[in-house]
Amino acid sequence: MKNVIYTLVCWISLTNAFGQDSTRITTNFKDTVAVKPDTSYWQKSFSGGINFNQASFSNWSGGGVNSVAIGAVVAARALYEKGKISWDNTADLQLGYVRQFGNTRKAADQIILISVLGRQIAPKWDLFISGTFNTFFAPGYRYDKIPADQTRLKVSNFFAPAQFTFAAGIAYKPNDWFSLRMSPIAPRFTFLADDAVRVRELADGSFVADPTQVAYGVQPGKSVRAEWLAFQLQAALNRNLGENVSINARYQLFANYTELANINHRLDLILTAKVSRYLSTTFGLIALYNKDFGPDLQIQQTLAIGLSYNISSFRKKKDPIKATDPLPGRF
Repeated sequence: MKNVIYTLVCWISLTNAFGQDSTRITTNFKDTVAVKPDTSYWQKSFSGGINFNQASFSNWSGGGVNSVAIGAVVAARALYEKGKISWDNTADLQLGYVRQFGNTRKAADQIILISVLGRQIAPKWDLFISGTFNTFFAPGYRYDKIPADQTRLKVSNFFAPAQFTFAAGIAYKPNDWFSLRMSPIAPRFTFLADDAVRVRELADGSFVADPTQVAYGVQPGKSVRAEWLAFQLQAALNRNLGENVSINARYQLFANYTELANINHRLDLILTAKVSRYLSTTFGLIALYNKDFGPDLQIQQTLAIGLSYNISSFRKKKDPIKATDPLPGRF
């Protein structure tokens, strides 16, 4: 009889422990671990990866260049939801280097921080205010179209440039993996903390440093450019395409009402395919069109395979039409 009572008590305890709606999970794709319920209204996730590539040659008749490349990618998200109030915070970080012929060059560099505070006014609509910040980790250089007596020319640095955009408006969120934010009020501030990134193009098409030039829209002698009257539109998509494939994309349009001939467009996309528990292939694409940054469309593309780790306390969705495993997104 004692054994029966003991078994019944244990069964009731386990049912209560795992039957609560607030039970959280930690996932790394197929791996699922139950943890204690979280009643703080916060959901958090982290995704990180390190990619490494190496090639060496010795007396190789086919030719080749010894090289080493290493890069890191981090995406983190913290979402607070209570009633009609939500506060979504994301961070997207990238940094990579490649070394050839004894020279080390930057291959990828990005810091993007986004914070969005919203209040639901209808089932699929929010009023929101947000802040978006982006800059680089380290100095960046160009190695072509420079004078013969120079080996490189600095064109960017930490906070050179950096941009902060404050936006207020209305957001359309039909599901958990897509959102569209429209901001008729979106002032933006561009910072330039290093005058060494100001350059001038010569008649022969080469570039030289010149502190008297406009850089990233910031006038010479100034360190900040303010664009008070502007419109911003942001679209974000973040979901699993299959059991081990995910897509994370964000599009941003920024239009200064006084300079409609220079509407800025930016697309960020990361496609991740999980090979094994801690091994993944990542394709990244950044496309930027901003006349203040350059006259042509700018593209950065990366493809890498390396170690990855994902951890998430986001609740699993009961609605089958929604993303089954929310990923660290850019909402």
